[in-house]
Amino acid sequence: MKPDLRTALSLKPMVGDGAMATYLYQLGLPVGVSFEEFNLLKPDVIADVHRRYAAAGAEIIETNTYSAQHHKLSKYGLEKKTEKINAAGVAIARKAVGDAAYVVGSIGAVRGGKGKNVRTATVKRDFEEQIGALLGAGVDGLLLETFFDLEELSLALSVIRKQSDISVICQFAVEDAHRTSDGIPLPEAFRRLKGEGADVIGFNCRSGPNGILRALETIPRDIGVPLSVFPNAGIPDYVDGQVVYSATPEYFASSAIRFADAGARLIGGCCGTTPEHIAAIAGALKAYSPTAGGGTSASAAAVEVVAEAPVSSEPPEAGEPSIVDLVRERHTVIVELDPPRDLDITKFMAGAQALREAKADALTMADNSLAVTRMSNMALAALLKERVGIRPLAHIACRDRNLIGTQTHMMGFDALGIDHVLAVTGDPAKFGDLPGSSSVYDLTSFEIIRMIKQLNEGVAFSGKPLKQKAKFIVGAAFNPNVKHLDKAVQRLERKIAAGADYIMTQPVYDPELIVRIADMTKHLPIPIFLGIFPLASGRNAEYLHNEVPGIQLSDEVRARMGGLEGAAGRAEGVKIAEELLDVAMARFNGIYLMTPFMAYEMTVSLTEYVRSRSARLTSAN
Repeated sequence: MKPDLRTALSLKPMVGDGAMATYLYQLGLPVGVSFEEFNLLKPDVIADVHRRYAAAGAEIIETNTYSAQHHKLSKYGLEKKTEKINAAGVAIARKAVGDAAYVVGSIGAVRGGKGKNVRTATVKRDFEEQIGALLGAGVDGLLLETFFDLEELSLALSVIRKQSDISVICQFAVEDAHRTSDGIPLPEAFRRLKGEGADVIGFNCRSGPNGILRALETIPRDIGVPLSVFPNAGIPDYVDGQVVYSATPEYFASSAIRFADAGARLIGGCCGTTPEHIAAIAGALKAYSPTAGGGTSASAAAVEVVAEAPVSSEPPEAGEPSIVDLVRERHTVIVELDPPRDLDITKFMAGAQALREAKADALTMADNSLAVTRMSNMALAALLKERVGIRPLAHIACRDRNLIGTQTHMMGFDALGIDHVLAVTGDPAKFGDLPGSSSVYDLTSFEIIRMIKQLNEGVAFSGKPLKQKAKFIVGAAFNPNVKHLDKAVQRLERKIAAGADYIMTQPVYDPELIVRIADMTKHLPIPIFLGIFPLASGRNAEYLHNEVPGIQLSDEVRARMGGLEGAAGRAEGVKIAEELLDVAMARFNGIYLMTPFMAYEMTVSLTEYVRSRSARLTSAN
């Protein structure tokens, strides 16, 4: 007989399963329905998913009951079937895998990251009902997953402990690598849960392997409880109406070793993972032996820079040439500096001042990129004009505003004299730091370009004439890191037809690809700003390559950055960027530099490099 789950987890690192909902989506099942109802409607489909994960090497199989609670099921009129859906979920998993794996009952947070809008009494009632159904159906353990705050997770754990001594795995979904959403430092939250009876504690969802490893590294190795990790397959991208994930099974195999070295005893996958990812984890752990010292000493990839607030400068003079005018005449540099995620703008303004002094031509700011909440780029754009005197270029995402809000937003930019914008689709809201928020997408990136240019004709989105015309210079995004570059260029041609005035690309790390882009876009009538994103460390390089949509690094670049951290990593990152600039500047006048982790010294250095090399090229000619 195999040992009970609590004992098994104490013996060796174990392999968990992967995603259910996103995998069903990949298999062609629709969204906007209750996947848990499939326990009753499509039990064979659910059983097949369980069998695939078990065959891939999963030793722990989660029931398809994550959202099978009264409150969540009521959205589909299924609340009266709560017990039946949970019991069926256990029965399907048990029949599918037999004794080949442990079956644990999956329980998600009732509030689900949407704040305190669900009363605690309702939350407790839902947990009692679901937990009772899962225990009654005979699970080997319970998995409390994707909990955002300690309060709700503790409540669920207390309900379990009043009913059973069964093995319980508790997992947080954290956006901040240091604390829960209700502000509790992670080590303290882990200690509290251990004292309340948790057998395993860890993290799942919210981020890929890199982000979860950062969170894991905040937990002391002597915490005295096994740790678990179930990362997403990187950051999701929205491509042609489909949500896709970029992290490969090979990346998950190498990440599994890093997790095990950091103390994880249960390693599986969450959103975007498939049986192939789990097979890669199982293969990596099969021959695993701990590294010397029992863990990883790699530091987090973030770079901290301390700077003083900038002094005010004169704003740009009215009537100065646009970015499009400038780039047709000389090398022109746009630098991206992310708006802060808190209320302190000191560092942001210091970076802006330093980049102005380095002679950057414009400073661009994303619109809550990766669906993570940041300060309004409209407010910061106005401050940049007033205090720093550098041209602001604001991104406009389709995700957050409906047609009314988008026109209002653009009218506000016009009133402030902020006339350079970049139109982007925007990452889906459910994968950001407020997953309970909605993605609007009233407009596609093509449509938002047309609508903004319509304002330039003095016509509102509704078709109503306006009393004056706007003067927007509208950019479009271009991802050249794709298998079929010719198709990406065709998509770019459609954006130009919609009215785009210039193009800004995703970062490119391959000199040969830069040459290909130049050759395949030389017929286009508008300028292209080639994206260069200096790498900050080896871990930063692996994160970007494996987890961030639209970014691919060459094997050579990854090898050069491998193992480098801190100043050494930043120095090599700048050197690689300079080499890429040498190739890019011979073919493109437009350069788009992206600042990693607010380390603006790196993009200041690269801006100065562009200015110096441009002067040399001009004198040589």
